[in-house]
Amino acid sequence: MSLRTWIPTLLTATLLPLLAHAAPEQHFKSEEGSLSVSTLAEGLKHPWALAFLPDGAGILVSERVGNLRIVSREGKVGAPLGGVPEVWAQSQGGLLDVVLSPDFKQDRMIYLSYAERGEDGKGGTAVGRGRLSTDRAKLEDFTVIFRQQPKLSDGLHFGSRLVFDREGYLFIALGENNQRPTAQDLDKLQGKVVRILPDGSVPKDNPFVGQANVRPEIWSFGHRNQQGAALNPWTGELWTNEHGPRGGDEINLPKPGKNYGWPLATHGINYSLLPIPEAKGEHVEGMVDPHHVWEKSPAISGMAFYDNPRFKAWDHSLFIGALASQELIRLQLDGDKVVHEERLLGELNARIRDVRVGPDGYLYLLTDDEDGALFKVGLDPQ
Repeated sequence: MSLRTWIPTLLTATLLPLLAHAAPEQHFKSEEGSLSVSTLAEGLKHPWALAFLPDGAGILVSERVGNLRIVSREGKVGAPLGGVPEVWAQSQGGLLDVVLSPDFKQDRMIYLSYAERGEDGKGGTAVGRGRLSTDRAKLEDFTVIFRQQPKLSDGLHFGSRLVFDREGYLFIALGENNQRPTAQDLDKLQGKVVRILPDGSVPKDNPFVGQANVRPEIWSFGHRNQQGAALNPWTGELWTNEHGPRGGDEINLPKPGKNYGWPLATHGINYSLLPIPEAKGEHVEGMVDPHHVWEKSPAISGMAFYDNPRFKAWDHSLFIGALASQELIRLQLDGDKVVHEERLLGELNARIRDVRVGPDGYLYLLTDDEDGALFKVGLDPQ
C-alpha cells in the first residue's frame, strides 16, 4: 500500500469510531449565554434517574419498565443489569430512583427505589440495595431495606427520591399514593419524608420515635407527590419538591416532625376545577408554608444544586426538571432565598424527568419518553 493510500485509510480507521460517538450538538439562548446541548444517549424506555459511577466508569440510568443500565462516557447504552428486583410497572410506577452509597468505592452498594405490588393488587414504594459486581453486569445480594406501608396505590404518586446526608442517613421522599388524607396520618407512610440508616434501621433521634401509633421512620409529613430531592451543598440541608394538584407545585425544606400541609393547606385545586375537599386555605396555622410555590404547575421533577467551578454564571443555582411545561427551570439563590427564575430548553419539547450535575460540571438531563434521551448541557465559551 502506498503512503498516499495508507494515510487516508489510517485516518478513516482512527476517526470513524470517534465520529460514531460524536453527539449532535444544539445551541439555545439563555440569560447567561448560549447553551450547548449534546445528545449523549437515546432509546431509553422512560428513564427516571441517573447516578455517576466514580472514575469515569459510566452513568447508571434507571428505566421505569424495570431496567438498570450503564451508559458509557461515549454514550453506549449497556445491557440491563442482572439482580434488579421485580418492579410494578403500572402507570407512574416502576423502577424509580438510583443512588450510590456514600462509601461506594469501598462497599460498591447501589440503592434503588421502585414501585412494588402487594397481594391485594395495590402498590407502594420500596427501597433496596445491592452490590455492583466487579464486572458491572449485575447487582449482587439485593436486599429490601424499606417498604411503604400500607400499600394503597392504584399506580399513582409513589414519589420517590433518595438522598444521603453528610452523616450518612438516607432520606426517602414519598408520595401519598393519590390518597390525600393519608399524608396527615402518622400511622401510615404515605406523603412522608422518612429517615433511615443505610441498612433500613430507624435512627433513635427521629422525631416520632417512641410515640404510640406513629411510624418511627417519619421525618416530616403533609407532602403530596415528591418528585425531586437534593442536599444543599452549602448548608447540608435536605430540599424536596412536590407536585401540587392543579397548581401549587412547591419546594420544601423538610424539618423533623413538621407538617407541610397537604391536603389541608394547598395553593392548588382539583383537576376537575373544584376545590380540594379537605383544603382549608393556602396557609393553615401550625403547618409550614412552602419555601417556594408555583401557582401554575410546571409538574416539577428531579433537581440539583449547582456547586461546580466550571460554569461560574450558574453558581448558587438550583436546577429543576419540568414535565408538563417541558422545560429546565433555573432558580437563582441568595442563601436559601429564591431571587430569580429562568426557564430553559423549551425548544426541546421534552419532559425533563431528572437533572444531575456531573463530575465534569455539566448538567445531565433525562427525558421521560418511550424513546427517552440523556442530554449533556453546558454554557458555550464567551
